[in-house]
Amino acid sequence: MVMIKAIVRPEKVDNVLEELMAAGFPAVTKLSVHGRGKQRGIKIGNVVYDELPKELLLIAVKDSERDLVIKTIIRAARTGDKGAFGDGKIFVAPLEEAYTISSAIRELPDGRVEEVKL
Repeated sequence: MVMIKAIVRPEKVDNVLEELMAAGFPAVTKLSVHGRGKQRGIKIGNVVYDELPKELLLIAVKDSERDLVIKTIIRAARTGDKGAFGDGKIFVAPLEEAYTISSAIRELPDGRVEEVKL
């Protein structure tokens, strides 16, 4: 399993969520965040905006679904055909295990599922 963390433009987030849903990935956590990338913010006139609003999407998926989710996010979040500075970033990290609170089920990276003894 992997945790995909995608930082995207606020105006692109609805498109990304729609495309993920259409691709079969409805489970997403969305957070509003502020930050800057390599461009160090933007300057408009004499005003420098060094922290820009973005949306952070968290998606936990099986290793076999990783590439499909990443490609779906890139297609939906990219500005124009070639993209633009500030379109965002995707980070992928291994996920050791996941727990479903309501059912007390533990999911492991190898696909095993077990009930948590309470």
